[in-house]
Amino acid sequence: MNGTTGTTGTTTGTTGSPDPGPAARRVIVVGSGPTGLLLAGDLATAGVPVTVLEKRPHGISNLSRAFALHARTLEQLDGRGLADELEAAGRPLDRLRLFGRLTIDLDALPSRFNHLLVIPQYEVEKVLERRAVEAGVEFRHETEVTGLDQDADGVTVGTRTSDGAAGTLRAGYVVGADGMRSVVRDAIGLPFPGHSVIRSVVLADVRLAEEPETLLTVNAVGDAFAFLAPFGDGYYRVIGWNRSRDVPDSEPLGLDEVKEVTRLALGRDFGMHDARWLSRFHSDERQAPAYRVGRVFLAGDAAHVHTPAGGQGMNTGLQDAANLSWKLAQVVNGHASAGLLDTYQAERHPVGKAVLRSSGGIVRLAMAKRPWTLALRAALTTFLNNAGPARRRAAGQVTGIGYRYPAPRGAHPLTGARVPDVTLADGTRLYEAQRGGRFVLVTAAGVHEGPAGPREDRLTVRHWASDRRTALLVRPDGYVAWAADEAGPEAIEAALAAYVG
Repeated sequence: MNGTTGTTGTTTGTTGSPDPGPAARRVIVVGSGPTGLLLAGDLATAGVPVTVLEKRPHGISNLSRAFALHARTLEQLDGRGLADELEAAGRPLDRLRLFGRLTIDLDALPSRFNHLLVIPQYEVEKVLERRAVEAGVEFRHETEVTGLDQDADGVTVGTRTSDGAAGTLRAGYVVGADGMRSVVRDAIGLPFPGHSVIRSVVLADVRLAEEPETLLTVNAVGDAFAFLAPFGDGYYRVIGWNRSRDVPDSEPLGLDEVKEVTRLALGRDFGMHDARWLSRFHSDERQAPAYRVGRVFLAGDAAHVHTPAGGQGMNTGLQDAANLSWKLAQVVNGHASAGLLDTYQAERHPVGKAVLRSSGGIVRLAMAKRPWTLALRAALTTFLNNAGPARRRAAGQVTGIGYRYPAPRGAHPLTGARVPDVTLADGTRLYEAQRGGRFVLVTAAGVHEGPAGPREDRLTVRHWASDRRTALLVRPDGYVAWAADEAGPEAIEAALAAYVG
């Protein structure tokens, strides 16, 4: 079973249509990494039946490459009540070094999370998995996807378990969050154009005899690049690359080679010893041309992969999930037409493209060797270190808080913008009001006092703590759906009907 059959356009349906049945309401998420776990937890919290298919045995692996949560991701996790727990498990860093003398100060970010949180990916997965289980997500581990067929009413997924038993599972929608080698992406016939940027990157988990002076240690000298990050359990992850040693990923790797590339890039190897894991990989820049084919979606590394520069990989995938989850929930629960799902491509594909450009640019400048690229790096460093607006823009892009989504012609200027956390009239914060996957309507006191009847499960109403008069409808992912400077009850009700359902 592979490919697609029947229609591949958007499905039919109207707001308020009858419950089409358990299979048609189910969403299958393929892959239980951070992207898949956040998406599944969001959907289950909204009352959508979710099944996660994962070919690996159950367990949280410590063989993760991601080590950073940026401000925008932490804001969205705060809207799910998870950020404070992760903050306690990680270590904050208020300055991000990109290359040479170029650093980005994060303590001036307009966010409660004005830092980068250094935390291994597996710690993020633990929290997200627990939330998904508590919300009622069904997990099927040691179950791989063998193909899928979709028609006007849903998707049939072929599966095979570790003992070889074949089966099928029916759902209304499928999301491929199954990584760079996505089976889902292949099954719907999408290419993954791009190329390898860095070959023969070495990875190692080691103990150090000498503790580094900084929380994250990174530098590039000549042909060598190295990065050190703590796990928090006494081990450090080493990522290194020696441009002069281009060997296949299958080439055996020893600790001596890791030490050598670290000395070349950082000046010393910090007394590395007791390696518990050694591996090679190559870093690609690739992006699928579409994040949706009919009832099937891609998110995270299945949709885009790029270099680890700037620590944007896991963050971009988590923000994909936050964007898609509430839209799927609205459609599956009958509160919006399926046309809402088209906005996932329109909003997230350009962000993925921008991340490819920025992470690739950081790597190329960090490894600059030719005179003209060295001159460009020096000029860019001087410019960013002295130009406040440019530095803020760079910080906004790397941390994610600088992105906004396109708005319809004639919409209020705030439409599509990220909403910063604010304290409301009742003393709560906006991100606290979002919990449970709700829209938040913020108005002046007395303009709109509460949601009517069936909207209470997905809408909460709050009032400004100040004398501000703007009416603001905030989406569950923290971006403005609708705004008006002066709006009476009828205009607000019309907006709620259009966006909340």
